[in-house]
Amino acid sequence: MQVRLRTVPALLAGWLILAGSAAAQAELRTRNVVLIVCDGLRWQEVFLGPEHALMDKKHGGVADAAALRKDFWRDTPAEGRAALLPFFWSVVAQQGQLFGNQTKGSVARVTNGLKFSYPGYNEMLAGRADPRVDSNDPHPNPNVTVFEWLSTLPEFRGRVAAFATWGVFDAIFNRERSGIYVFSGWEPHAVRASTPRQALLDELYRTTTRLWGDNSYDSLLHAAAKEYLQAERPRVLFVGYGETDEWAHSGRYDLVLRSAHQFDAFVADLWNTLQAMPEYRDQTTFIITADHGRGSGLKKWRDHGRKVASAENIWLAVLGPDTPPLGERTQAAPITQS
Repeated sequence: MQVRLRTVPALLAGWLILAGSAAAQAELRTRNVVLIVCDGLRWQEVFLGPEHALMDKKHGGVADAAALRKDFWRDTPAEGRAALLPFFWSVVAQQGQLFGNQTKGSVARVTNGLKFSYPGYNEMLAGRADPRVDSNDPHPNPNVTVFEWLSTLPEFRGRVAAFATWGVFDAIFNRERSGIYVFSGWEPHAVRASTPRQALLDELYRTTTRLWGDNSYDSLLHAAAKEYLQAERPRVLFVGYGETDEWAHSGRYDLVLRSAHQFDAFVADLWNTLQAMPEYRDQTTFIITADHGRGSGLKKWRDHGRKVASAENIWLAVLGPDTPPLGERTQAAPITQS
């Protein structure tokens, strides 16, 4: 089936609802959807690879330029992006689709005009920008997200969950109203199944020194999400990784690249984990994207927001049984979060 991509919520809901109808059973194979977000990762790194001008101490805050260049400096953009994001370019690009390489006429962007996190996540999850969502303050989302809507359907009740490093996701998903299981920040709600591995994770969350007050580490979040997946078997899952954005704001381009590389490995691990489970194998679609872009140049790469030119530009990748393997799209119709 040729899927026309326009919005993340339409993708997520459309596949699942159609897959639940008898008429579509023979055509659509997606039974589960995982929406994965890498906060603030630029389309430039995804499609063009590491920016050489930032791989030094002066412009990129790099602690060990020689080591960073050995790991990620390549002669061409194609080689650089493959070194940085090997799963994206060896698997997603071969079996799925990627949008957002503006040098090849593919545009993906946010429409909220604010170009920072909460407005972007609301646009992504509710299907439209909302002027009421105009800050990163943890105010309960007035909009019903596609996750909340799906969770009201009998076949998805208790099978919808969200995991994220940022504590504000309790508000973004409006956990109190929606009843969705949300695991976010440094003080997440305990997973339902208690295991020795989860007990260790709880201890690590409690005892690890916090660099960012409201954002935990990607590694802890990833381990918790995997534990929940294997115990609870959700059909609709959100996983939000936040380190790329935090390191960019800190002016550490070396750690942006290393956290992006690890993000790619996390996505690969989730994909391989689910493909090894019968209820997910060849029945699961991944939608992978960012909540906003960033500026360009030797300084603005650190920033995003209303006044930062080009921070509206994002990227989108889709991998699953109902997505034709068209790879990197060129001259594609523009797509948006909304």
